[in-house]
Amino acid sequence: MTAPAILQMRSITKTFPGVTALAEVDLAVRAGEIHAICGENGAGKSTLMKVLSGVYPHGTYSGEIVYQDQEVRFGDIRASEQAGIVIIHQELALVPGMSITENVFLGNEPRKRGRIDWRAAQRRVIELLAQVGLEEHPDTLVKDIGVGKQQLVEIAKAFAKNVKLLILDEPTAALNEDDSAHLLDLLREFRRRGMTSIIISHKLNEIEAIADSITILRDGRTVDTLDIRDNEVNEDRIVRGMVGRELSSRFPERTPNIGEVFFEIQDWTVRHPISTERLVCKGSSFHVRRGEIVGFAGLMGAGRTELAMSLFGRSYGVWLGGRVYKNGTQIQLRSVSDAIEHGLAYVSEDRKAIGLNLLDDIKTSVVSAKPSKISRHGVVDAVEEHRVADDYRKSLRIKAPTVDEDVVKLSGGNQQKVILAKWMFTGPELLILDEPTRGIDVGAKYEIYRIIQQIADQGAGVIVISSELPEVIGLCDRIYTVFEGTITGDLPRHEAEPELLMKQMTSTKKTRTS
Repeated sequence: MTAPAILQMRSITKTFPGVTALAEVDLAVRAGEIHAICGENGAGKSTLMKVLSGVYPHGTYSGEIVYQDQEVRFGDIRASEQAGIVIIHQELALVPGMSITENVFLGNEPRKRGRIDWRAAQRRVIELLAQVGLEEHPDTLVKDIGVGKQQLVEIAKAFAKNVKLLILDEPTAALNEDDSAHLLDLLREFRRRGMTSIIISHKLNEIEAIADSITILRDGRTVDTLDIRDNEVNEDRIVRGMVGRELSSRFPERTPNIGEVFFEIQDWTVRHPISTERLVCKGSSFHVRRGEIVGFAGLMGAGRTELAMSLFGRSYGVWLGGRVYKNGTQIQLRSVSDAIEHGLAYVSEDRKAIGLNLLDDIKTSVVSAKPSKISRHGVVDAVEEHRVADDYRKSLRIKAPTVDEDVVKLSGGNQQKVILAKWMFTGPELLILDEPTRGIDVGAKYEIYRIIQQIADQGAGVIVISSELPEVIGLCDRIYTVFEGTITGDLPRHEAEPELLMKQMTSTKKTRTS
């Protein structure tokens, strides 16, 4: 027997100046199910959930929301939470310097005789942590636990608000495989208890494994709603609905034209910035050829990001030693400015905190890494700035009406393209990309891959750090593996089987070098 709908959103339309984000969108969610929402970046997924949760209040959109058989008109997020609808955003809303207890009850503290009753709060948090399977003391500071555990704190926080409908926006985007698996098991347990969940995710394998129903959005419209029990529902079917076409391959075809070694690192050793006894890079040595895409594979915490950041002008950790050679000549990379002058560019895994200033517009962002290229007597040429940025907007297919658009208004995939434009503008000889497609849908990924290949085909070397083995294998010409700060293997693409890579990613035993 089919469960009744706990939620129906009918003909939801939401516009911003010059943009229709949602157009007549319909969504029906059955009670007690896990309902997935899929779509490309900019399809309207997060906007729809912000309408539902009151972030965009009633009156700022058209259409109706029926929840538990009653029409609701939420004026703010507190109103939706009081009704039992709680949203957990991709960027977790936790205060790092506060304890788990303080975070769980922030703005919702239990009171006794007009004062906060911290004893009651702590007793309740112990119960909530048990419900989400988190074994941490309630007084533990949030900054002292990993991202996976922080995600569980957010869910405990939702339970403190008597959640009936839990919305998770990209809940596993920043989690390793173990934490992701634990979170998905937790959602299954919630389903067994009768709770309803909505999950937004670009990880289609997870969606296929956990969802009961899937609603696909494209260009702000509802394309289809699929029942996962239908044997014809698979990743290819979902992708076809998302992008409106068949993707016969997840990676563009490419015949690499690889030249000579031009960049080489020898015995690179870096200490952790706080834990003085811990080395995050242990005598690392590697090389990159012109026109080559080189992958770095490793589990979370292996030291890949630390290696990349420390190379990019020693912007991470304490450098203890090592040599850098470019075209056979030793160079010094003591600062970010040094790195840029020597032709290095680094795209951070955290595009919002490090990669972009969200207060800037597109044109300012594109030239921000090297404004001297379009400056005269120290003053930026505004006409040239606009022309350069608009050229990148067109060539990289950045979805924005003009380059005067603020980057904060762009989807994740388009923000990533702006960051790529920013570093392409510097004319890099070595482009380092750290998790370049994290939180990006399959259609946008394909375009990012195409851009990466074009950069390599123009003769630059490219380093790709990725936690997704299929991405590393499908995109890269050669792959290094990293474990606990040590480079443990170097394999050409045709030898890079997932089982072998995983073995090298979990052992310090080194494999021969290409």
